[in-house]
Amino acid sequence: MSLDLLFVVCTDRGARVLMPLAAACGRAGKTWGCFFTNDGVNLLADAAVRRLMQEAGRSVACEYSWERFMDDSPCPVELGSQTDHSALVAEAASIVTI
Repeated sequence: MSLDLLFVVCTDRGARVLMPLAAACGRAGKTWGCFFTNDGVNLLADAAVRRLMQEAGRSVACEYSWERFMDDSPCPVELGSQTDHSALVAEAASIVTI
């Protein structure tokens, strides 16, 4: 799969940027994905972010960040590693780091 745009979410303050940009990608018919790392995984506790991730071509949370910040909570997206991050970067035409 190729992505028009990959969002790399590294901060839990990124929802105000991620949400409108991802929604705009959907309206424009662009294929987009997300990789959540560091405390950016905390955004996945928000129901609106989880709903938006259903529209992503692929959405992955760093397993180590998830364990660190979210404990034993079930992850609503795919758990992966920095290897998955590298694969997503290779598939993406453009990358936005938040």
